[in-house]
Formats: sequence, C-alpha cells, structure tokens
Amino acid sequence: MSNSESNHGASAFRTTTRHMLKSSKEYQRQTLMGGLSGFESPIGLDRRDRINALKTGDIGFVHSWDINTSVDGPGTRMTVFLSGCPLRCQYCQNPDTWKMRDGKPVYLDAMVAKIERYKDLFEATKGGITFSGGESMMQPAFVSRVFRAAKEMGVHTCLDTSGFLNANYSDAMIDDIDLCLLDVKSGDEETYKRVTGGVLQPTIDFGQRLNRRGKKIWVRFVLVPGLTSSEENVENVARICESFGDAVEHIDVLPFHQLGRPKWHELRIPYPLEDQKGPSQALRDRVRQQFESHGLTVYV
Repeated sequence: MSNSESNHGASAFRTTTRHMLKSSKEYQRQTLMGGLSGFESPIGLDRRDRINALKTGDIGFVHSWDINTSVDGPGTRMTVFLSGCPLRCQYCQNPDTWKMRDGKPVYLDAMVAKIERYKDLFEATKGGITFSGGESMMQPAFVSRVFRAAKEMGVHTCLDTSGFLNANYSDAMIDDIDLCLLDVKSGDEETYKRVTGGVLQPTIDFGQRLNRRGKKIWVRFVLVPGLTSSEENVENVARICESFGDAVEHIDVLPFHQLGRPKWHELRIPYPLEDQKGPSQALRDRVRQQFESHGLTVYV
C-alpha cells in the first residue's frame, strides 16, 4: 500500500463511534462487528461457502472504508480498503491489511447499494469509488463486479494497486477502470525485491496494458532516502513511466514518513525502517527535476 494512505487506516469508520450506534436489531443485523455501518455481512456462511463466494465476487473482504476528498482520485471518493496483500513493503502504512482473513466479508449487493447512495454526491463533485488495500487486485472478481455496477450508474472508478497481480485481471476487467493509481515502488528488480519482497515486471506489464486499453494512470513513487532515492533508481522509474505512454497524467512523489510505525509496533512486527528519516527538501527537488527532465508532470 502506498505511503499516502496512512490517515485512512488510522481513522477507519470514524463515522461509527460507540455513542452513535443504534440499538435496534435491524441496525445490528446490517452492521458488521468493527464498524462497517450499512454493510450486511454473510455471517452465516461457512468457510467453503465464503471461499466460493470470494471466487465469484459475491462477497469481498473489507478492512475499512471512508468518504474523502484527498488523493485517492478526483472529486469526492468512496475509498474502500480491501484486506489481503502479497507484498511486504518496508514502508507499509497499514500492515493490518496484509491478511485477507482479518477483513470483514461484505456482500456485493451491499457494496453496490452503498455506491448508489452516494451517486448524487459523486456526480456533483466528479468523484466516484476507489478500491485500495491491502492489494485491491487480490479480489478481482469482487472489484470488477462492483466496478461494472458503478459504470452502469455512471460512477467514476479508480483502482489503487501495485500492479503486482497483473495476471489476475482480464482486459474486460480493465475496461471498467477509469483511472489507476499505480505504485511503481522501484525502477529495478533488485531494489524492488528489497523494498517489497516481490518482483517488478508485473507492474510494468500492467501499466502498459492500461495504456493499450486507453486508461489513465497516476503513478505513485515513495521516496525513501537510501532505499529508493538513488539517481539510477529514479531514472529507471522515469523510464518505466515513459513506457506507459500517454496514459500517465502525473507522478505523485510521496515522501517517506513514520506515521505507520505505531501499527507495526501494535502488531509486534519488526519494523525495518525504525530509525529512517524522511527526505530532505534538496532530495525532493532533485527527484522532481529528474522526473521533469523526462517530460513528466510531478507532484511532490
């Protein structure tokens, strides 16, 4: 998950606090333990049923959701953070989303109904729905079916992803994506492996597929001094972005920060960047200039 999402995880379900909860049985039936207000949970399904429903997209495993006007796409967004991620990024802001089983199962129909509830707001602000994570591409059937329903309502769709699970998505699924927030975590395989534990090539392949399908991309690159900041690595990231052609609207350079460290401590996971500092202004300027030298629009 990209560095910019930490605030969402920390404030998940802020609209559902204890003093706001209703006592009616109907409300309790429609509310998941943990505060997924308005979503009905398939609590009665056994493990096999849940696995089958996940494969078909009848349910999805959700960590949290929020209505925001931040960096998760244009306009006012309903950003849904899904559970499950195959990568283990050193700078991950939400390690509590790594395991799918830690999320809460939500019916497809309940998700679609929630989008429909905010349809007028999305239309007025030119906003829409964003699926983030965790890794949103771990649940391709659920996401693609929700996006299909959203497109039928005229609602803008945005996928926030590392692209690591490129093979999970068919071209038909890509066709229902209006915008992709694509995390290009490194420009070379060695650094990518060190940062994430995964491999880089699927991200490149997914970005190029998005370009061929006429989709728009906002690239995200987390700048960590001494880890992703070398001139060579940044140059390689820029070349990757160039390979995405006209799909790239801009690059968000996200300066590393330590807001996610408390979650690692809470989960008792050794935090590899315990003493890591954020980038200096000079480093941020250098990286911005590198990207701009390739004709790319950059936000730092």
